[in-house]
Amino acid sequence: MAISTCHATSLPKTCLPSFTTLRLPSKPKNLHLGRPESKRSSISCNVTGQGSTVCNINGRENDFTTLQRPDSVGRFGQFGGKYVPETLLPALTELEKAFHSLANDEDFQKELDGILKDYVGRESPLYFAERLTEHYRRPNGEGPHLYLKREDLNHTGSHKINNAIGQVLLAKRLGKKRIIAETGAGQHGVATATVCARFGLQCVVYMGAQDMERQALNVFRMRLLGAEVRGVHSGTATLKDATSEAIRDWVSNVESTHYILGSVAGPHPYPMMVREFHAIIGKETRRQALEKWGGKPDVLVACVGGGSNAMGLFHEFVGDSDVRLVGVEAAGHGLNSGKHAATLTLGEVGVLHGAMSYLLQDDEGQIIEPHSISAGLDYPGVGPEHSFLKERGRAEYHSATDEEALEAFKRVSRLEGIIPALETSHALAYLEKLCPSLPDKTKVVVSCSGRGDKDVHTAIQHLQV
Repeated sequence: MAISTCHATSLPKTCLPSFTTLRLPSKPKNLHLGRPESKRSSISCNVTGQGSTVCNINGRENDFTTLQRPDSVGRFGQFGGKYVPETLLPALTELEKAFHSLANDEDFQKELDGILKDYVGRESPLYFAERLTEHYRRPNGEGPHLYLKREDLNHTGSHKINNAIGQVLLAKRLGKKRIIAETGAGQHGVATATVCARFGLQCVVYMGAQDMERQALNVFRMRLLGAEVRGVHSGTATLKDATSEAIRDWVSNVESTHYILGSVAGPHPYPMMVREFHAIIGKETRRQALEKWGGKPDVLVACVGGGSNAMGLFHEFVGDSDVRLVGVEAAGHGLNSGKHAATLTLGEVGVLHGAMSYLLQDDEGQIIEPHSISAGLDYPGVGPEHSFLKERGRAEYHSATDEEALEAFKRVSRLEGIIPALETSHALAYLEKLCPSLPDKTKVVVSCSGRGDKDVHTAIQHLQV
């Protein structure tokens, strides 16, 4: 079935089965939805008498400690929602009800916590990167203190296992025997294949043919674990197309199949649900920071493709206005090159894969092919909550090029003996611009979202070591 694109000012039912892109009505050229105007936010925050933090952003009050995210219909402001074929609505409703019921189920939570501890290896360390800190020390001896939240030490090598465990337990409660997933870098695919092996479930992973070539190691790992890896050759043969194929499968097999979506994207309740399964990252970080220096982090930094590791870290601190949230996207060959994946930096609002968010799209509403040296960041959309946090001025989003990420990949390997994933390397690359501007002893936590074993083959083609 070919993917079609809807060009409309509303949402006619004839557009929904394509489950792909919808460009919003155009505005005058000086009022682009995703461009300079959204960067000029005026933000002031105050602590109320009740101890909550109220921020006034462009004249709007936002109490992030009480603001419901998402609201009752699955929206983060204008973002999110359920733009799906009608055949999927009952499954999404069932999934949302099951998720909310299990959130207060002591047996479910006990099982989840036990597996995260004994199988995944949580909690992951909050590691003081001493030599990296020294690298950014200024001539006068001042500089920030850098910490890495070591999600790379989780079983399977990234943060992705947190969500895969949570969702497979949910699928079991729903009686689903078949699991499908999409993957770009392969880490979500490996995590899904791993938990399916652990629980004896059938597993099918969709992966773009281009990503299969640059992530051959992870393809082998998935197959070794018993998963069927289906290559996707349509479109750009990357993550976007793998996601589209996984959704098509789900539409056809919704009664027997659960779709473990790998990021905080897609239709409600996925952005909320994936965020909650990853929220343990931020909760541990708060507790560990209190133990290590008696306070909170000052700055949180994470790479953003779909945005699951970033939301996992940020969510705990969204209500803390004194904690700066920094997401780093893939600038590819440069923001002016047309070869990048900087969705929040240069995208505009539209609908992709069931949710409204910022997208890379042309004037006709067609998706622009993204580019990143990192397969996990090579996506033209982003999670709707990130779009919401950008619009409201609560989080800031920057970018790093392929070249900058490769230099950070090498730098952190040599300074800390930690080979980071190329996704993580984008966040680490932004430290070059961030650290010189930070006051002395600023506590910076970087999400080390995955380890770089999977990316060595790619790095060999670009680095001389």
